[in-house]
Amino acid sequence: MIKDSFLQYLRETKKMSSNTVEAYNRDIDAYDRFLNARGSSLETATNTDVVAYLMDLKSEGKSKSTVNRKLASLRIFYKFMISTGRLSKDPTEEIKSPKIARKDIDYLSIEEVEALLATPDDSLKGKRDRALLEMLYATGVRVSEIIEMRLQDVNLKMGFVSCSGTHGRARIVPMGKPAMAALADYLEHSRKIMMKNENDPDDPAGMLFVNYLGGPMTRQGFWKILKQYGTKAGVEEKLTPQTLRNSFAMHMVQNGVDIKSLQELMGHEDISATQVYFGETKNRIKDIYDRCHPRADFPDRG
Repeated sequence: MIKDSFLQYLRETKKMSSNTVEAYNRDIDAYDRFLNARGSSLETATNTDVVAYLMDLKSEGKSKSTVNRKLASLRIFYKFMISTGRLSKDPTEEIKSPKIARKDIDYLSIEEVEALLATPDDSLKGKRDRALLEMLYATGVRVSEIIEMRLQDVNLKMGFVSCSGTHGRARIVPMGKPAMAALADYLEHSRKIMMKNENDPDDPAGMLFVNYLGGPMTRQGFWKILKQYGTKAGVEEKLTPQTLRNSFAMHMVQNGVDIKSLQELMGHEDISATQVYFGETKNRIKDIYDRCHPRADFPDRG
């Protein structure tokens, strides 16, 4: 089947994660069912069919972002169809994506991050939590990626961590000296004691971050940790796991990172997910200019 070939292309050529491939699978299936009800098919669909599908999604109450995502799936599918010679014309051409109102990205200032990272103490738990927070900010990885990270995924000597690609693009992400030092301190003075010798603490396949019972951390457990330190640092109202990831990205952009490098570091499959950080920076710079420059609002001389 054509769809099977497309999904194989996403997995093997584009190296997309299983979750991403499954999302494309659902999008194409839904579109295919709509076409069949109209007496059309994936191979014979026209521009009118695609527009009708988008209108149908809108009538079902789907948000603009959902419609955009499904249209993006169709664009990639038809690009594949044309590249493999199955079609000569792309029915998604000249179809504009619905405009979405810009949402502000929540992130911490550098000073707020510094305050947050300074809150853990030197207890067993504090050493673990400092390493956890330092690594999240240093690498920008997802919470799901860090709580599933294993000892073998960390190279302290070279200063990088490996992400498998289960939740995004597989990649190697560097980390700075503060994160490396915090992680080394946790591994040497905290982790082995927290495991209570129930498991081999040096097993490369063992979980990197563990709870007091020596088991793996959970997302709920991490939320509690983050909330605790957010309160101490005075940033609890806007602090979420995504806020730290956003902070990593925004501070990189503010210091001159290019979009392709940031996409790789963040593990984004689609570069449009990375572009939002650059758009946010441009908008803030424009706001600052309009507010601060004496001739930002100079009247038209006619």
